[in-house]
Amino acid sequence: MSWWLPRQASTFGPAIDGLFIAILIITGIAFVIVEVGLVWFAIKYRGRPGRKAFYTHGVTKAEVIWTAIPAVTVVALGLVSNHYWVEMKGRNSVPPDAMPIGVHVKQFEWSFMHPGPDGQLGTADDIKLRNQLHILLNRPVVVHLEAEDVIHSFFVPEFRVKQDAVPGMHISAWFQATDTGEYEIGCAELCGMGHYKMRARVFVHTPEAFQAWMTQQATPTEATP
Repeated sequence: MSWWLPRQASTFGPAIDGLFIAILIITGIAFVIVEVGLVWFAIKYRGRPGRKAFYTHGVTKAEVIWTAIPAVTVVALGLVSNHYWVEMKGRNSVPPDAMPIGVHVKQFEWSFMHPGPDGQLGTADDIKLRNQLHILLNRPVVVHLEAEDVIHSFFVPEFRVKQDAVPGMHISAWFQATDTGEYEIGCAELCGMGHYKMRARVFVHTPEAFQAWMTQQATPTEATP
């Protein structure tokens, strides 16, 4: 589906895309049926010379049918989507081995706090980068979002993950990347005049490449004279 949807690069991809396509097919079929019926009625019951208009209350059985079918469909879609919602955003959905990443958001930049060699966030060896997020392939990641000024939104289309960051609130979201590469992080909430340029990059590394990056971050660089 990469020709019309962003490529799937996380474990959420198949579920989200499958639900999207199912809803698209169902609503597409309903649209065609309604439009064909509208055209058919417009032609069949059009005004003709000598034909008088008359009032009809309708057919109760038909009304029940065309009300019940959409109602059952919507409820079924709600139950299916709720299952995915709990899996992705439920209170206990974050895997216990997820790598914690601190994300501080403000107009108009992202600050990412990566755990250092000790694997713990909030210690002296943390790695802080501006507009760069580095994660491991096939390792769950949980981002802890904090907004400094207005509402922002952490959005990576390829990961099928989107979560608002609200001032005064600590909000978490998790995902697991399944493909290496470089992806764009966008702010999906209008946050001011500079909203259009509020972009960052997420780099998905293999274990070897991630370890090399960690080593590079721990090595002090020489000062330029």
